[in-house]
Amino acid sequence: MGVATSLSTLPNFAIYFVTAIVLLAVFLVLYTNFTPHREIRLVRDGNTAAAIALVGGLLGFVIPLASIISHSAVLLDVVIWGVIAIAVQIGGFLAARAILPHLPQAIESGNVSDAIFLGGLSVSLGILDAACMAG
Repeated sequence: MGVATSLSTLPNFAIYFVTAIVLLAVFLVLYTNFTPHREIRLVRDGNTAAAIALVGGLLGFVIPLASIISHSAVLLDVVIWGVIAIAVQIGGFLAARAILPHLPQAIESGNVSDAIFLGGLSVSLGILDAACMAG
C-alpha cells in the first residue's frame, strides 16, 4: 500500500472537513447571536463562565456533526443533520433558560455553576443527538 492509496480519500476528507467548518461557523454565528449575552466578548474579557458555556455548546454541536460525518455516505446528510444539531443546541439553551431564567445574567457575571449546567446540558444533548442520528 503506497502513499497514493493512503491519500486517495483526501478529496472527500477536504469536502467533508470544509463543510463541517462552515457548519461550525454557522452554529457559532447563530448561537452567539441568539443568546442575549455576548459570549465572544465575555470570553475575550476572561469570563470563565462564558467560556465553559460556549465550549459546552460547541461540543454539543460537534459531537453529532462528527457522528453523522462518520456514518454518512452523502454530503447532503451532513448539512441536513448539521442544521438539526444547531436547532437542538438552540432548543437546549431555551430549555436551560426556562429552568434558570437568570442564566444570561449569571453567565455575564461569571457564575460558573450556571455555566457548567448549560455546558453539561449542551454536551448531553449533543451525545443524545448523535446517538439518535445513527439509528
